[in-house]
Amino acid sequence: MKTDERARRGLPAHGYAGLAVIVAAEALLFAGNDTVGHWFTPIVWTGYVLFVDALVFRREGRSLMMTNRAELLVVCVSSIAAWWLFEFYNSPRFWKNDLELWWHYHNLEPNPYLRRVGYDWAFATIFPALFETAELFAATLRLKPLDEPRVRVESASRRPPKSLLYLLIFVGAICALVPLFAVNVWLVPVVWLGLALLFDPLNALRGWQSVTADLFRGRLRRLASLALSGVACGVLWEFWNYWAVSRWTYTVPYQLFGLKLFEMPVLGSLGYPPFAVECWAIYVFFRSLLGARPVGASSSREREIVVDLQ
Repeated sequence: MKTDERARRGLPAHGYAGLAVIVAAEALLFAGNDTVGHWFTPIVWTGYVLFVDALVFRREGRSLMMTNRAELLVVCVSSIAAWWLFEFYNSPRFWKNDLELWWHYHNLEPNPYLRRVGYDWAFATIFPALFETAELFAATLRLKPLDEPRVRVESASRRPPKSLLYLLIFVGAICALVPLFAVNVWLVPVVWLGLALLFDPLNALRGWQSVTADLFRGRLRRLASLALSGVACGVLWEFWNYWAVSRWTYTVPYQLFGLKLFEMPVLGSLGYPPFAVECWAIYVFFRSLLGARPVGASSSREREIVVDLQ
């Protein structure tokens, strides 16, 4: 996209609205507004998603909010569902007691119905924030877009062998099951890595896009974009959470001289890049169940259509 063409396109109005939401939320938070303090996380991340979506549209001429709102709904629903899965892992009350295992929420809304609204609103912003940011990185760093719509022709010999995919799926399944039966604070990396190892090669095996297949073919753009997105969003999650009234803290045994990124131990922050990959793999799997476009194979040549994120 030429610079003058992007300049003529301009930033959509919802980008300015998103930026205004972020600034206003922070101003009211530091002014001591209790309502904004309790709802700060979903409010500020809604503003962030609006702003980044507008930047993506200005850069690419398309975005979830401007050109594919139906897909945005799918991304939000899969985001909510995925994070409740993570909450399931984090809540041994389902198994042994009534304590949160790895992360702990404080000063939540006392009304359980409003609290659920707050949960789901905040959870709905996770996948859009990660994917929009990844798309922006892909465009800004001159990487090819995550959702490149054109068809590629690939040699079948460059497809991941099924034996490797089955092995990764098996390892991922074991990693996903172990924390359910051996509840321990040391097993948090197993959850983040296990679900990625389970869903990503499963997507490849079923003919859908995956980082596993990308790496086997020597493609790094998707992994790089998602990893950078995980780092960027991770820093913002921790920064904005640190000042909020309703917030979370961690019980993570991996310490490096007590150093923290706001509330997150520094070593724990290493989980953000694989977390972004994991979220994308879960989304692709969820999307595949709705019957979107799979990868078709024809004799010795494979036609690849990248799953649309926009």
